[in-house]
Amino acid sequence: MPYSNPNQQISPLSDDERDIFFGIINRFIGYFTRDSQRQSQNDPESEYPFVPMDTRQVYEQLKFAHGFLTDSRQTANRPLSFLDIGCGIGNVLLIAELMEFTVSGLEKDEYPFTIAAKLIGQEKVVQQDIWEYDRYHTFDVIYYFRPFHEGNLQRRFERFIEDQLKPGGVLIANRKMDHGIDSDPRFCRLHPDLPIWQKA
Repeated sequence: MPYSNPNQQISPLSDDERDIFFGIINRFIGYFTRDSQRQSQNDPESEYPFVPMDTRQVYEQLKFAHGFLTDSRQTANRPLSFLDIGCGIGNVLLIAELMEFTVSGLEKDEYPFTIAAKLIGQEKVVQQDIWEYDRYHTFDVIYYFRPFHEGNLQRRFERFIEDQLKPGGVLIANRKMDHGIDSDPRFCRLHPDLPIWQKA
């Protein structure tokens, strides 16, 4: 039987080792993605089926947002709350939960919602339309990966979320179509490369 020493120091992963682990994760996500897309009940004229973002990018974005809010001491030592809008199978929620966010997911499409509820927990994922959800203002961090491919609808969604986000809240907005946020005095971009903003 192999001996496991609980006090043994684990060395940091090299870039090659990280790539291996992220590659394995992406393979599993890809398996559920294919089923989600085949069984999607979303409107193909305006909505995307579940499309996962690369796990490495998700990890860097969540790590930055968590570090920023923790370092700026804006959370009064309480857990940080996190919402993924259009959470799909819950892959982003899983990473956020392991980073010690208190997570919630919002997903309308039946099949990916079922997977997310099993993976994250039924009480943490809501099956509801984006426009009908009314708790956006309660979260420290809101994340999305462009849920609409129809431009006007996506821009309307982005402005809606920016209005709902609470002061001090952080927005992680992947593949934004409306760039008015960069001239909006309510918002400050937190990173030159990552799509992350804080509401003043």
